[in-house]
Amino acid sequence: MSLQQDQHYIDQVIKGDINAFSVLVDRYKHMVYTLAVRMVRNNEEAEEVAQDTFLKVYKALPSFKGDSKFSTWVYKIAYNRSLDYVKKLSRMPETTLIEEYGEHNRTNLKTVLDQFEIDTRKETIKSAMQELPADYATILTLHYFEELSLKEISKVMDASPDTLKVKLFRARKRLGGILKDRLQEKI
Repeated sequence: MSLQQDQHYIDQVIKGDINAFSVLVDRYKHMVYTLAVRMVRNNEEAEEVAQDTFLKVYKALPSFKGDSKFSTWVYKIAYNRSLDYVKKLSRMPETTLIEEYGEHNRTNLKTVLDQFEIDTRKETIKSAMQELPADYATILTLHYFEELSLKEISKVMDASPDTLKVKLFRARKRLGGILKDRLQEKI
């Protein structure tokens, strides 16, 4: 969604139209929940984090300046809420990764064999990404699966784009090494 499209609803919410906020929630609920579940690794806890995120978004909406995309701003709140939740439970953040997305994101597959091959690859990558440090898995997820730019990720994770570029390189390299080791084991 573009900032202009969101701005109309943001203005409506600030004026007191609660129904306009439900439009924003509908647009970003999948994104927020996906990030939360990847970080807290529990569906119920992720739902709680998502609800907390949208409560925070609603309360902070008048302070949204439009310096970044609205989705980036929401991601940052979701990321910080997820971190707070993980810290509250005194455990290290973990990620579940590369889950299948809804029907609207699936490609039409020609044969059952194609689907099986794709599922096998996803499971292999998901399993390999669980061996990565949480920050590497998060960066890979945000960049490749949520398609955020390094600049947007830097706003979410409070790190410079250059630092994230290095971490992204290292994460890809480490993931490649894990996948290579697994392939050699199978051969």
